[in-house]
Amino acid sequence: MALQELSRHRCFGGWQVFLQHDSAEIGLPMKLGIYLPPAAEKGKVPALTYLAGLTCTEETFLIKAGAQRLAAELGLILIAPDTSPRGTDFPGQAENWDFGIGAGFYVDATEAPWQAHWRMYSYVTKELPALVAENFPVDTGQRGIFGHSMGGHGALICALKSPGLFRSVSAFAPISNPVNCPWGQKAFTGYLGADKASWAAYDASELMKAQAHPNPILVDQGEADQFLERELHPHALEAAAQISGQQLTLRRHAGYDHGYYFIQSFIEDHLRHHAALLK
Repeated sequence: MALQELSRHRCFGGWQVFLQHDSAEIGLPMKLGIYLPPAAEKGKVPALTYLAGLTCTEETFLIKAGAQRLAAELGLILIAPDTSPRGTDFPGQAENWDFGIGAGFYVDATEAPWQAHWRMYSYVTKELPALVAENFPVDTGQRGIFGHSMGGHGALICALKSPGLFRSVSAFAPISNPVNCPWGQKAFTGYLGADKASWAAYDASELMKAQAHPNPILVDQGEADQFLERELHPHALEAAAQISGQQLTLRRHAGYDHGYYFIQSFIEDHLRHHAALLK
């Protein structure tokens, strides 16, 4: 699988690289960012995939979160894909910021016209791991995943549905119960159809009720988050963990909102959480 390098930047002794490739799963070009720590020059290292939220791109986390310094110290590759396919001209794809472009929701769409390209779940769990392992020194038995908001939802469902692929998982302010919030209901109706029975396969709380991930999960949530009550529903995740016995640490932080200042504040805890499980 050929990768086209778009840019490369020296960063904390390693390299921040941005790339593009023709995706077989998506059927369109996809962009991603990857941070290679100094340890990657000496051998295989663990890889941690980050899934971004609504309206974001492959650059957002890598520019805003300040994660590379600690990733260099801990010897972690960071992988950040885009949040949706781009390059289509579907009706309605850019009319709303919470559906269509920049809003893939990490599902495999089944409804027209989205099913042709909106296959972010399979991209993240199949094509992307293989692509990165083929081109970079990844220890394929040591993969983790985390994300923010829509990407927190994506990280949780990918790990819960593929625990053998992702040994560690965490999330910042995830959409924890999308079947019961406006963002999720809008996206799932558009991508998956009106039959709500199919939605549970992409709902972290529903998945966690049925089967716990084998390793502890860390979730951070700001109490001043403007989307907390309407969209995020962390209480549903806590209830699901009690049902399945999932080891879940859900921390609530007074004064913190939904943005990247919140992520910057706790990114070290998340990287150390993954490093401990992956090493």
